[in-house]
Amino acid sequence: MAAVIEFRTYTTKPDQRAKVIELLEDHFFDEMKGLGIKVLGCYPSLEDENTFVWLRAFPDAASHEQLTKELYGGKLWKEELEQPIVSRIASLSVSTVEDKTGLWDAWPHLAR
Repeated sequence: MAAVIEFRTYTTKPDQRAKVIELLEDHFFDEMKGLGIKVLGCYPSLEDENTFVWLRAFPDAASHEQLTKELYGGKLWKEELEQPIVSRIASLSVSTVEDKTGLWDAWPHLAR
């Protein structure tokens, strides 16, 4: 079964992009990695100062559903990150694709 990759596009409220990226990178990405979710990182838009894209991957479709439930049902999200992140987001879109190219296996290990 192929891995699943999410392309997540966020548009923040004005002047909030840096703070949302900071919260994701400094807190939430480690939580994801601990669950077995691979995170490639945040990529600020060159065209819009309030938009950025980030990518994460799951081993397969079944783990995508289960790990997403664990992540957003967890203490870190519910008690610490949900309000400060969600309150800064104007809109978001998520495209979930099947990894037919083997990116899961080639996903780089990103040092902190």
